[in-house]
Amino acid sequence: MGILDQFRLDGRIALVTGCRRGMGRGFAQALAEAGADIIGVSATLETSGSEVEQDVLARGRQFRGYACDFADRKALYTFIHQVKRDFPRIDILVNNAGTILRKAAIEHPDEYWDQVIEVNLTAQFILAREIGKEMVARGKGKIVFTASLLTFQGGILVPSYAASKGGVGQLTMALANEWASKGVNVNAIAPGYIATDNTATLRADPVRSEAILARIPAGRWGLPDDLKGAIVFLCSEAANYVHGAILPVDGGWLGR
Repeated sequence: MGILDQFRLDGRIALVTGCRRGMGRGFAQALAEAGADIIGVSATLETSGSEVEQDVLARGRQFRGYACDFADRKALYTFIHQVKRDFPRIDILVNNAGTILRKAAIEHPDEYWDQVIEVNLTAQFILAREIGKEMVARGKGKIVFTASLLTFQGGILVPSYAASKGGVGQLTMALANEWASKGVNVNAIAPGYIATDNTATLRADPVRSEAILARIPAGRWGLPDDLKGAIVFLCSEAANYVHGAILPVDGGWLGR
């Protein structure tokens, strides 16, 4: 197989969480362009006619949409049982769904902590376990988590988010340690400051925005398109010997 052919995903089925907008929508677009059919899920995703569905269909691939609030444990299990009935084989899991709630640590309420940890970490583990066990049984599969710069750093005013993304990094390595020998690759992408809804507050703050841009060697906010190459790589045969990696796509932030 030629090197470029190793990046093709023809015949694969990819489940992308948090796919309605931002990075998740970009992931769905990229995987479809590489040849995969897409299962998409977000809390408010239209089950038919969504923009991400149109993106995928325009690239000649199939799309199936689901709505699920990952903060609701019962709803999550209902979704998992349904999607596994509908798709007995899922080749790729992109654990991207996430949320962020900002408040200083001394004022950060239990409700913020519980919601962020549930969506960003607990739901990610449950999905990886329930979809991953089928991959382990087949001896093949790819799982990619969305980590963060705050997998490595503490951040400001987001203690629950930082804790959740630190946990995602450790979970990536823990699952890779168990499943690499079973033919399942578990890795993560750590996006830098990407222009999405989650960073709208920062981009609207002239002081914070200027400070952030001053530290990014690339000199700009990232875009969802900047992550497309990384997601295709980690989901492809080209990454077969990559296990437990947390790949920064950050414009050079962590190297500063």
